[in-house]
Amino acid sequence: MSAISPNSERLTRWWLRQVQCALGWVVGAASAGSWPEFRGPFGDGHADPSDGCRVPSVWSESHHVRWKTPIPWRGWSTPVVQSGRVAVTTATVDGHEFWALCLDAATGQVLWQRQVFTCTNPEPLGNQLNSYASPSPLWCADRLVVHFGSYGTAALDPVTGRTLWQRTDLPCRHYRGPGSSPIAYADLVILTMDGVDVQYLVALDARTGETKWTAPRTAEWNDLGPDGRPAHEGDLRKAFSTPLVRPYEGRVQLWSVGAKAMYGYDPATGKELWKLAHPAYSAAARPVFGEGVLVVCPGPGRPEMWGVRPGQGSRPPELLWRRTRRAPHIPSPILVGRWLVAVTDDGTLFCLDPRTGTEHWSVRLGGTFCASPVCLDGDRIVVGNVQGTMYVFRAGGQYLGLSTNRLDAGLMASPAVADGALFLRTTSHLYRIEARP
Repeated sequence: MSAISPNSERLTRWWLRQVQCALGWVVGAASAGSWPEFRGPFGDGHADPSDGCRVPSVWSESHHVRWKTPIPWRGWSTPVVQSGRVAVTTATVDGHEFWALCLDAATGQVLWQRQVFTCTNPEPLGNQLNSYASPSPLWCADRLVVHFGSYGTAALDPVTGRTLWQRTDLPCRHYRGPGSSPIAYADLVILTMDGVDVQYLVALDARTGETKWTAPRTAEWNDLGPDGRPAHEGDLRKAFSTPLVRPYEGRVQLWSVGAKAMYGYDPATGKELWKLAHPAYSAAARPVFGEGVLVVCPGPGRPEMWGVRPGQGSRPPELLWRRTRRAPHIPSPILVGRWLVAVTDDGTLFCLDPRTGTEHWSVRLGGTFCASPVCLDGDRIVVGNVQGTMYVFRAGGQYLGLSTNRLDAGLMASPAVADGALFLRTTSHLYRIEARP
């Protein structure tokens, strides 16, 4: 079976951009050459096909690096790119200071660096899989939204870094640190707050930061101990997944994976449209949608991958298939044409039919993976591991590896593809990878 046609993939992205514009998806629909949020302009790991990709298949510390800039402290957030600027968030290792940085996308020069929030007594993370700056920033038209979970959310002027509005009154005990990234719909910034104490989605006015709606989770908890208190301090109630917004059968839905259930909401009002129970918690991967199937990864323990037909009106959601072996927890899957590609946290790359869950192939890459794969142009995919090795391959009915590349430090953050280039954030630096004419 051959790889998909790049023209088909471009048509799909063009169609989604037209739907964004027609529905008034003003904040979420970014300009060409941008990567405005976690997983890119369409929320699914694909670059804008009108961008003109100049990313080579081979690079190294001394080859095809246009610039390399050190990023202080620690943060696993994806860089976001728009209007010639690239922004990242970071935080001190002890969680006392939360920062935003804005760089010139052409040169890598730091344009400004601002301390946005402080915390005198942050809760310990408990592991190295998370950081205090894991949620990715969000470009919202003429402002940059930075989100650090319950430690604070703010809109910044992208030119000066000046705070336009901020919120520090949204409660959530993340327990292992924040993880879900903000998304945009129309004039709303939507946040996911799934902690051990409270679990809800909240929509803020992108211009003012005012709360427009709140949607409490309605999962049926089964974690109460003999004393009537949640087991493990409520650890089984938290989640870190970022929602996905898509038009579906004539209306727009927001799909979100929480602990013990996945949900469909109306993104304009927060009304719950449907719910499907699952057994897991701590979901981290962002859902993908294609071929009429919503693909979700409910969480760890024994990681699974589900193919779901979303609910609509009086029709409930339907579980179409369920994969109970070799499924990712942290890295989000990617759908390229009719190929569903994912990598497990322990380094097995595999490809499924999204309609049935049937496996086409799997290969062992090795290493540990937290970053999600991204599609460069049509069918070329890149994914990198914590050890600093990056693999480039083509999507298709059989594995076709193109290259294996190394940088000095590893990847915890997912890459961005914008302005024809690949932006890679390692644990120490931000790179622009590009084959210049």
